[in-house]
Amino acid sequence: MNKYVNLAKVNSNYAMRMNRLSNRIFGEVVRPTNQKSMKVVKLFAEKPVNKRSEVVNYYPRTKETETMMDHLRNYGLYRNEHKDFNEEYNRLRLLRGKSKWIPPPFRNKQETKT
Repeated sequence: MNKYVNLAKVNSNYAMRMNRLSNRIFGEVVRPTNQKSMKVVKLFAEKPVNKRSEVVNYYPRTKETETMMDHLRNYGLYRNEHKDFNEEYNRLRLLRGKSKWIPPPFRNKQETKT
């Protein structure tokens, strides 16, 4: 084994071509490059951002969490003060005789002109 490692270090044309072939087979950089170019090689060797699970699954499941919290609120195990306030506000509006806002009916432009 040591014999082959020493052969790879020799500066003959054959050894250099074999090193390039070996690097190409094993997915390494084929020719020696500087540090700046190695940064680019490392960036391209990484997994794409949209394929990495830590990026894709970063945000929690908000819809599922919201429905679960609604069920807990209905059972009385969770208190959502914002929804409580809105419900109380709407209840008081109904007691005063003010129902929810209803948009005006749709009218054609031709009907309004005549």
